[in-house]
This record gives sequence, C-alpha cells and structure tokens, in this order.
Amino acid sequence: MTESVDTGRRHFLTVATIATGAVGAAFVAVPFLASWKPSARAKAMGAPVEIDIAKLEPGAIVKVEWRGKAIYVLHRTPEMLKQVNAAVDQLRDPQSAQSEQPDFAKNDARALKPEYLVLVGVCTHLGCAPLDKLTPGDATVSADWPGGFFCPCHGSKFDISGRVFKDVPAPTNLPVPPYRFLSDTRILIGAEAEKA
Repeated sequence: MTESVDTGRRHFLTVATIATGAVGAAFVAVPFLASWKPSARAKAMGAPVEIDIAKLEPGAIVKVEWRGKAIYVLHRTPEMLKQVNAAVDQLRDPQSAQSEQPDFAKNDARALKPEYLVLVGVCTHLGCAPLDKLTPGDATVSADWPGGFFCPCHGSKFDISGRVFKDVPAPTNLPVPPYRFLSDTRILIGAEAEKA
C-alpha cells in the first residue's frame, strides 16, 4: 500500500511554521534591540541638549541642565558687552589661560557670538550655584560691582563673561561647555562648534 503525499498540506504547514517562527523571533528581537538604546538617565548624563533661544530677551538668562550641571545662557545687551572689559585689571585670569573652555571661547566675550554667553553654572570653588547679579552697582554684592555672577556660598565673584575676580576663593573662571549654534535661535549644548 502506497501513501500519497499531500503537497498542498505540506506547503501550508511549512509556510505556517515559518510565519510563526518569524513572529516569535520578532517578539524576542524587539525587546532585545530596545535594550541597546541608552536609558533616559544615560541620555541625561551625556547627550547634547538643544535650547531654543528665540524668546530669550536681551538681558535675560535661561538655565537648563546638561550632564547633571546647570547651564546658563545669557543674552547680553550692548551695555553688558561694553562691561566685558570694565574690570579686566581686577580679574585673576582675564585671558582664560587656566580655565576650562573650548578654543573658540578664548576671547574677552568667551563666546561664539558675543551677545550669547553660555556657561556651566557651577562655582569653581566648591560647586555652589552662582547667582546672576547682572546689574552694575548691585548693592547686594558691592557698590562698585560691574555686573556678573556672585556665589553666595563663599563670596566668589565672576564678571559678565564668567571670569573670576582676584582675591576670592574660586580658583578659575566659570567653565564654558562645548556648544554650537544650529540656527540663529537654537543652541546645541554638548556638541563641539564646527570649524570655520
């Protein structure tokens, strides 16, 4: 007695088995591949942060977080830019020779575009958050204050470019993080500036 092979049924079973295997592989692969993505915490620790500065008025400051640190973005007014070198003889490191910043920030404005100052808002003494005391003559700092940043923890003072004054506990200027402009209204913190 010879048995005949039902090729139609065999073909159906082969296709059904392959399809079931493919669906099962997809169910296994999706979570496996998703586990390769960095977590939200890992992204926050090192991923660049994009800031929209379109509504940042002259004289205003916005604070964001990058790598667990406060980042200050200050839109300097023409008057503030005139104050950049007002107290240069009182600064410890006016040329930013011993301070942490990208090469593009080794200038008086310490910025890619002078009107936008981008700083790590962490005092270089013990890590406190300096206050923005931007108004010259602010009595809470001193009568001859030229404007800038003041650390309330131990009295360190920084000018309108984040450069440290002499005779204060902070040893260096406020750091400038790597950043670049994506457009006239968007800054990417944590990405190197493109070479000109």
